[in-house]
Amino acid sequence: MSLQGPIVVVADGPAADVTDALSAAGAFPMIETTWSDAPNAFVSVNPAAVVIADFHAPESESARMLDLQIATASGPIVPVIARAESGQDSAVPVALPVDARLPMARLVGRLHSALRVRALHATVLRRIETFAAQGGALPELPTHDALKDATVLILGRGPLYPTLSVAIGERVSMVGAFSVEAAATHLDARDIDGVVVGDGFSPRRVEAFLTCLAEEPRFRDIPVAVVGEGTPDFAETLSNIDHIDGDPVRLVPRMLPLVRMHAFEVRLKRMLKSLDANGMFDPDTGLLTHDAFGRDLTTAIAQAAERSLPLSIARFSFDGGYDARASFDAARLVTRLVRDIDFATRDEDGAIFIVFTQTDLRHAHVVVRRIAGALRNHMLAAYRPQEKITANITLATLKNGDTIDSLLMRVMGHQVVAAE
Repeated sequence: MSLQGPIVVVADGPAADVTDALSAAGAFPMIETTWSDAPNAFVSVNPAAVVIADFHAPESESARMLDLQIATASGPIVPVIARAESGQDSAVPVALPVDARLPMARLVGRLHSALRVRALHATVLRRIETFAAQGGALPELPTHDALKDATVLILGRGPLYPTLSVAIGERVSMVGAFSVEAAATHLDARDIDGVVVGDGFSPRRVEAFLTCLAEEPRFRDIPVAVVGEGTPDFAETLSNIDHIDGDPVRLVPRMLPLVRMHAFEVRLKRMLKSLDANGMFDPDTGLLTHDAFGRDLTTAIAQAAERSLPLSIARFSFDGGYDARASFDAARLVTRLVRDIDFATRDEDGAIFIVFTQTDLRHAHVVVRRIAGALRNHMLAAYRPQEKITANITLATLKNGDTIDSLLMRVMGHQVVAAE
């Protein structure tokens, strides 16, 4: 993707190294401005991106005004890339930081990655407008902070692991892995928005893990923080990788803006999937909306009765250390676990209904136990050491004369399967 502007470069001093690198990468047009003029330039130019060349923002109203304008801009997001000195926060809190010690190619690569998310956002907004004009039942694009949906994977087994877990876990949901194999399982099972590679592994082991990430297209834009040095630079294949030395707590302000951007990109992709299916999918979960689920279930019951095919339905409800975040997390896990011939929805109380087409009660038992086991191993929950999440599953199969109401009524009844 070209660096199509306008791109605003903010600096009170000379920034020839930044502007030269952007020009060589094809950025055009490019507007240079000082901090005092930056708010006016932002309003008049309506930039596609902002690059902060200075390491620190001045203590002025202009800097705070620019930060506010960026955060509240209408239309597609305006990504901000900011150079930052080692151990220091970037000049603008919402910015995607780039270590000033790194080559300018890293800044250009991070800008490329951010502009791809902006282009995706523009596509979604355009599709929403078109969808609404055609009178479709428009799904609602979530507006809360994408960081609330994000999950960070921490990989490590050395003395820094507890510190990393606390530093990340205080700000965003996290899962831990003590081995590369466990980390790979989490990456395959759920949406991961950032990876922290801690201590306790040999450089060769870390290099092998990073190579696997680089070879998988869906992980090439994922934020990766490697604590310590000694591994090769994967910047050409992993655009959002950083090597963090010193206090791992400093990793948090460097990584979270990148994690937020990745989670926002995943949200946009779910919304695009919903629009492609005429609003059938819930952008928050990726499962069918209530109306779409009802229509599909009515059709599936009619087809099963006409062709004498089996059909089963399961209801998953949860007890224990359970909150709204865990409920949405479970729903997104289910999108990966259901078969292509099945479909599911999330109820308002957090319960999940899954319909198994062409599946009798005996085989449905096997499938729901597999799903329950996966939820038990991967579902995130509020930190309550004294409690465990329990997936309670009720299961029903289609009988002669059943309607959608009678079938749902039975599945709301007695529990027949349970998994902790």
